[in-house]
Amino acid sequence: MENKFKTILTLGLIFISLITMNAQKQKMENTALLIIDVQNDYFPGGKMTLEKAEQAGENTRRILEYFRSSNLPVIHVKHISTNEGATFFLPDTDGAKINQLVLPGEDEKIITKHFPNSFRETDLMNYLQSKKIKNLVITGMMTDVCVEATTRAAFDFGFNNTIIGDATATRNRELNGEVVNAAEVQRSFLAGISALGNLYARVVNTNDFLNRK
Repeated sequence: MENKFKTILTLGLIFISLITMNAQKQKMENTALLIIDVQNDYFPGGKMTLEKAEQAGENTRRILEYFRSSNLPVIHVKHISTNEGATFFLPDTDGAKINQLVLPGEDEKIITKHFPNSFRETDLMNYLQSKKIKNLVITGMMTDVCVEATTRAAFDFGFNNTIIGDATATRNRELNGEVVNAAEVQRSFLAGISALGNLYARVVNTNDFLNRK
């Protein structure tokens, strides 16, 4: 009798697990991961080092592993600087290469851009439409430049956006001769882009995204 009860309990738990997994899969349908500019120049030793770049890169790696294990689309965006006077992400340099934490897989799309907005003069929109993507999960660098520009453009194009806040990074800025530290820049831009009821994007952290039910 006890063994029969254990068997029924086990089958019940498996059934619940399958239902949960199916619901999770349906929730993530039409969703892609967009990894923006996680490139060597932003990491220690690079030409434009960001605050907490390694932490943001590691969190991006965790999100990437989730998308891969779930067989969901992944898009890597790589910036190559072509404007006069550019000092980082220069063509054919190690600094412009995608960081080893998030190296693209063979079947993962790579978009090369030359402007902060990942949609501008790229085939990103065509690719998303071909995959019937409606929802974007966004990670990358820099928070207040390419991540923001791409997110706002994605909203204008009708996508539902989620930014993984601790999988993004920036650096100190200067305004009218005063330094604005990176942490303040980070908070302000994430707060702004999620204002008015998450108008442009919902902002969550890595653990909350991965542990959501």
